[in-house]
Amino acid sequence: MRSKAITIATVALATAVVGTLAVTVPGLASGTPVSDKRSDTAAEALDWGDPIPEHSDEFDYGSPDSPAVPDQSKWSLAGGGEGQCWEGHAGNGRRCDKNTRVHGGMLRMVGEANGDSGWLGSQFSRQYGRYEARVRSTNTEPPGDRQYHPLLIIWPESDEWPQGGEYDYLENSSPGEDCAESFIHYPHDPEADVQQEFTEETDCGEPLTEWHNIGFEWTPDHVAGFIDGKEWFRYSGGENDIRECIQCMDSGYQTFQLDNFHGDDMTPAEYEIDWYREYAAP
Repeated sequence: MRSKAITIATVALATAVVGTLAVTVPGLASGTPVSDKRSDTAAEALDWGDPIPEHSDEFDYGSPDSPAVPDQSKWSLAGGGEGQCWEGHAGNGRRCDKNTRVHGGMLRMVGEANGDSGWLGSQFSRQYGRYEARVRSTNTEPPGDRQYHPLLIIWPESDEWPQGGEYDYLENSSPGEDCAESFIHYPHDPEADVQQEFTEETDCGEPLTEWHNIGFEWTPDHVAGFIDGKEWFRYSGGENDIRECIQCMDSGYQTFQLDNFHGDDMTPAEYEIDWYREYAAP
């Protein structure tokens, strides 16, 4: 991975309320202004129609002074409930509910130096659809060698990997990199080497510390990715004796993840989602 330019943000300590337990999470209630609502979305450019209200979230509840738990009619929480934690990616650190809160205009996910980070998963699984989120990410201290990975994923409902597939339509090895990257995994034989298609954005524009609209289309014919309304990858087919076609996941659901690949002594980071919208399949 080549070196990327990182913008360093200054954040404050804040107190997030988890049930009746006050938990101090670095950066969780920093007063970053709500983003401007740019119109360069795949949904508008390609006429995806109206979002599915039950599956979508504008994150317009809570406030910087009183962050809210994500709407549990739409979202599953890390650890399975308020104040809970799960083991992190590949056993590294923890995914904790306390690290994901809504601030009256955006969802903020915080990765701490001790390895605790956030996770959020949709309550709704389906086969095929269109998905779009407005996101940005940044390290909140000078970066070291152990940085968080911000991701947008369609994860298999079966929770079986790799045979269920996995669509990481945004995955970077550190926050705020210059160019977006994706890893689209075929459903494949677990005994085989990882079967995936990697894409790195070429017409990069502003770094990922700035707001970008990241879209994904999944149909019976293909999968495709979009950045600020412009297509940047498309894949179809590719099945062989060890893998199914790339678009052949049985059913999947959206997750937001700020993943820990290293353990502890992490560079603290923030991952913010202004809004998330799901649309019917074409």
